[in-house]
Amino acid sequence: MLAGTTAAGFALHAVPALTSVAPVRRRLLPELSGIGRPGHVALTFDDGPDRRSTPRFLHRLDRADVRATFFLLGSLLDRDPGLGREMTAQGHEVAVHGWEHHNLLCRTPSATYADIARARDRIAELTGQPPRWYRPPYGVLTTAALLACARLGLQPRLWTAWGRDWRADATAGSICHDVLRTLRPGGTILLHDSDHVAAAGSWHATLTALPALIDWATQRNLTLGTLSDHQPVGARPVTAPPGRA
Repeated sequence: MLAGTTAAGFALHAVPALTSVAPVRRRLLPELSGIGRPGHVALTFDDGPDRRSTPRFLHRLDRADVRATFFLLGSLLDRDPGLGREMTAQGHEVAVHGWEHHNLLCRTPSATYADIARARDRIAELTGQPPRWYRPPYGVLTTAALLACARLGLQPRLWTAWGRDWRADATAGSICHDVLRTLRPGGTILLHDSDHVAAAGSWHATLTALPALIDWATQRNLTLGTLSDHQPVGARPVTAPPGRA
């Protein structure tokens, strides 16, 4: 009986993790996937900020007049709060990736709430306003994370296309290929501006790939921007775009 109760409890805890299956998520949960305005693509970065790499992304984005949403780790932001201020001063949006980069399936509800709340509060303190978005480490949601978001006024957002840029063998070409394989107008791109939990130096390939991705959007008259520009407050629910899921 105890084993059954434990198994049932874990199942309840883990059910939202099924949203990590990208094709299913894009088809059935387009808003969670980050599908928004059809003439727009949301550009998002995870796992920063990092003084070694993030300023280079900010510089390249500034040259292209593009703004993005950065999902920050509170523990890294706490080491370099000035960098967080730089990001917001340049017009970028900062959002919550948690305090530490741990898989939430392995965390208790209380630890999950504490992790998310601590990062949210630190970001709000530095920027002067509460963040809007939350993305879990590894894209793995749990029931506890969803309840924490509801209490903290955060909206979970994942992605429709990613560059798999954390790999040691990732190149600018492979990142562009992986992003564009599933990206459609109205989609959300996930990249990383830090190698905090990735192969050392992997961000170099991401930085090199960025101009080509910006050019791809420009050639199709798509606007690259933040999630809040992509999915404005009060926007009507969106549906998955046509094409490959």
